[in-house]
Amino acid sequence: PSMSRMERQCWWYLLVLSCLFQTLSAHSHMTDLLYTEKDLVTSLKNYITAEENKLKQVKQWAEKLDVLSAIAMQDPEGFLGNPVNAFKLMKRLNTEWGDLESLVLKDTKEGFISNLTLQRQHFPTDEDQTGAAKALLRLQDTYRLDTNTISTGDLPGVTHKSPMTVEDCFELGKIAYSEVDYYHTELWMEQALKQLDEGEESTVDKVTVLDYLSYAIYQQGDLGRALELTKRLLMLDPEHQRANGNLKYFEFQLINQRKAQAQEAQKAREEGKEEPVPERKMYEMLCRGEGIKLTPRRQRRLFCRYFDNHGHPKYLLSPVKQEDEWDRPYIVRYHDIISHGEIEKVKELAKPRLRRATISNPITGVLETAPYRISKSYISNINDLTVALQVANYGVGGQYEPHFDFGRKDEPDAFKELGTGNRIATWLFYMSDVAAGGATVFPDVGAAVWPKKGTAVFWYNLFPSGEGDYSTRHAACPVLVGNKWVSNKWIHERGQEFRRPCGLNETA
Repeated sequence: PSMSRMERQCWWYLLVLSCLFQTLSAHSHMTDLLYTEKDLVTSLKNYITAEENKLKQVKQWAEKLDVLSAIAMQDPEGFLGNPVNAFKLMKRLNTEWGDLESLVLKDTKEGFISNLTLQRQHFPTDEDQTGAAKALLRLQDTYRLDTNTISTGDLPGVTHKSPMTVEDCFELGKIAYSEVDYYHTELWMEQALKQLDEGEESTVDKVTVLDYLSYAIYQQGDLGRALELTKRLLMLDPEHQRANGNLKYFEFQLINQRKAQAQEAQKAREEGKEEPVPERKMYEMLCRGEGIKLTPRRQRRLFCRYFDNHGHPKYLLSPVKQEDEWDRPYIVRYHDIISHGEIEKVKELAKPRLRRATISNPITGVLETAPYRISKSYISNINDLTVALQVANYGVGGQYEPHFDFGRKDEPDAFKELGTGNRIATWLFYMSDVAAGGATVFPDVGAAVWPKKGTAVFWYNLFPSGEGDYSTRHAACPVLVGNKWVSNKWIHERGQEFRRPCGLNETA
């Protein structure tokens, strides 16, 4: 029998929630940090009122953050949709507030210090700050953003622009350096140097930046540039011990490097072979909208239609809008399938229930905690109907690497503990629009499905024979600007025997 509107609302309000967050912390938790910082600013201003004459430096700090908080609080989620704002929030709370505490402790006032100490338990850690930096670097790579575009805050679709200081660029470069990521170290140390050369005042000096930059470039094999930067460093600080030691070494190695490069270039010309596009490169191309396009013949096979489930009474008067997104594998989108009110209720229930999600270990088959996801389950039965939904909130740079939704035969039984069988199909709700980025992509076939609030997409993970469809390998692209909410329902083998009978053809 069909459900009434009230039953339908109850279906949503009491659904099973499994809330995950990718990369760093959920966007909603980032908003909490923004409120925490605002509270700290307020406390700090009260402290300044009593100690204004003694704490001029602290007062300047508070005024700067007060202005920033006022802008941010007009639209907290939109403000944090800019990944630079999120990174700078992490950096302030993890690093700069600690420096400020040391200054204030020279003349401690109980009110401010007590509040700061109380709030510190909620502060992000070094790991959080590193995660925010990595997310920003990942966005830079995926969407091919140059450092100056990010530093000036000119990201596409951004409402709350936030320029980066020399210190911000230098900190990002240092985090990349600590991760032995010399490519991004070079990019961000170069940006810091550029802003210093343009006259920006900073506590970071050119010698320090050049020291990191020259070493990062040397590690990438560009001895010519490393040598030039070392010479520039020595012009600023002729007594720099490390630079003096590197000078002759670089000159000697440069000769050998040029010989080796000439040999490699000759070898490449002789081979002249075209290699297939790696999955990672295809993934990033699809995220940028540069993927494979369907031929006109295949496009003509895709349709939009009203679906009534073969004359089901529930859908005769209100059929569902269907749109074909891709043909192989068959991916279909359902429009206006979830209302704004239902979305908000799901998000309301999901936000306080975040914990680390479980994934199947490909070696042991055991469900275990994933280090990059957070989720929590909440199970309810409604009129003997159990609905399991996993809700995902992707914040700064949030993504999900390419993966299969089904358990492969070369893996242990990933769903044995659940007793549900393999995942036949995936049903994915888009519960928000995304200003930029955030597509669901299928690198093996070149398909890209973009978020649209209120819609859902569906595809089969298994053929009727029970064999996995390897063309369904998919990924969630990083959110470049904005905030992405999705939820998914996995349909398992158990209970579907009569709805989708087994087929004899292994891959059809």
